[in-house]
Amino acid sequence: MTETHAQPSTVVTDPAPVYWDPFDRDIAGDPYPVYARLRAEAPLYYNEKHDFYALSRYEDIDRALLDWKTFSSSRGPILEIIKAGIEIPPGTLLMEDPPAHDIHRALLRSVFTPRRVLSLEPQIREMCTRSLDRLAGLDHFDLMTEFANEVPMRVIGMLLGIPEEDQQAVRDRADENLRTEPGQQMQVSDKAIPHADHFAQYIDWRAEHPSDDLMTELLRAEFVDTEGVTRTLTKQEILTYVSVVAGAGNETTARLLGWLGSLLARHPDQRAELVADPRLIPNAIDEALRFEPTGHAIARYVTTDVELYGTTVPAGSAMMLLIASSNRDADRWSDPDRFDIHRKMNNLRTFGFGTHFCLGAALARLEAKVALEEFLARFPSWDVDWDRIALSSTSTVRGWETLPITVG
Repeated sequence: MTETHAQPSTVVTDPAPVYWDPFDRDIAGDPYPVYARLRAEAPLYYNEKHDFYALSRYEDIDRALLDWKTFSSSRGPILEIIKAGIEIPPGTLLMEDPPAHDIHRALLRSVFTPRRVLSLEPQIREMCTRSLDRLAGLDHFDLMTEFANEVPMRVIGMLLGIPEEDQQAVRDRADENLRTEPGQQMQVSDKAIPHADHFAQYIDWRAEHPSDDLMTELLRAEFVDTEGVTRTLTKQEILTYVSVVAGAGNETTARLLGWLGSLLARHPDQRAELVADPRLIPNAIDEALRFEPTGHAIARYVTTDVELYGTTVPAGSAMMLLIASSNRDADRWSDPDRFDIHRKMNNLRTFGFGTHFCLGAALARLEAKVALEEFLARFPSWDVDWDRIALSSTSTVRGWETLPITVG
């Protein structure tokens, strides 16, 4: 069934109690009115059906993101994984707390330094150019399948040292774990945690053929582990790292490019400004990240009883932090339901905050910047076939599965 994305709407008076469900496809079509009601009526929300709590105001979310001892990542950042109680392998950064998190994060930080990320721009531009050259002469195509999905896949493949002919299969396997049946929860099993055994052959090959890529760096890296032992990573730890990077870098960046495509189609006047002055593009990307974040909620495991709004949230609970709601909170943003590429950007939480701030934020921004520059240079205007668009079927990442456009 085709799902359309409604324009942001104002809150209407509804006598029924507010209800938010991350698995409800009708709510996912336009969740922002529900978020507004949550902020106003139920800043601490409890969903009895799925047994979780949720925070929707920016101040509460900021405090929770900083308080990792109370709102722990050690059981995973996804509701279904927390509920499943699966053992998390070491090195899964998204599913760790300090001190182990800080040790493992430091190993990846060197890969994502500002200088290292900026050095990738020529290669990213070449990948964008190659993808767009294939579209020359076409007057309509699916932005997701023909461009938005392609670029992040190539960039992550380059970073990891995955041969180009294997990159599509690697992306498909990473995406498979996120897909759900419409309205259903993610089916969590041991496979939901990134063991990534399908990367093993590449790691073995890189051990014999070192190169300038993440796998080679991880094979060589020495660190002091939580037991105080100086050592290199085990093969299983490297597999976990590689899988985290592959999964986090593909899906979210592709969805960001899709949102840029639909938002600029809805705001052709602002699109024309970007065409006339590409220097505005970085701020436009941050506004898209605020207005339509790819990840709407971050889950946390509550480690101890905590008092919120006169209610005791018991230890062992799952707490959903509604980042997308924080991004539309009028107490933080003026006129938050308006898309504005000139908005003064600060306090953006789409990439998280505190200990788990996304290591790949600078890379995602760079990919989006280069991709949009090259796309606008070839296609300064386009229309979306709104009757044929569809949101992806996942409870963790919100974005377009298909986005057919007509250029001209």
